Amino acid sequence: QVQLVESGGGLVQAGGSLTLSCAASASIFRRNAMGWYRQVSGKQRELVAGISSGGSKNYADFVKGRFTISRDNAKYTMYLQMNNLKPEDTGVYYCVGPLRPGGGDYWGQGTQVTVSS
Repeated sequence: QVQLVESGGGLVQAGGSLTLSCAASASIFRRNAMGWYRQVSGKQRELVAGISSGGSKNYADFVKGRFTISRDNAKYTMYLQMNNLKPEDTGVYYCVGPLRPGGGDYWGQGTQVTVSS
């Protein structure tokens, strides 16, 4: 069964931290780039960060220096460590994989992140 399941969202104060996890099916995760998208109020979904099967990473400018993407290939799990969160980071975060230009083949159900000021 193909699936992506996110966890770790929640409510945090500005300046705080959260870690998101994405548990993936082996068929999605193995040998594929994975990524995190988000949808914030009034905007289209946007790529937050991506990671290749070999561990190369890329980040959107708005999270550089604050967020860290990682993956555990043995556990088919991807993570997003989010530090120094800002109210504008509030939104639904989606795990995506395999990551493709402009999106991905499969999307998780999303996890809500709310940052209060």
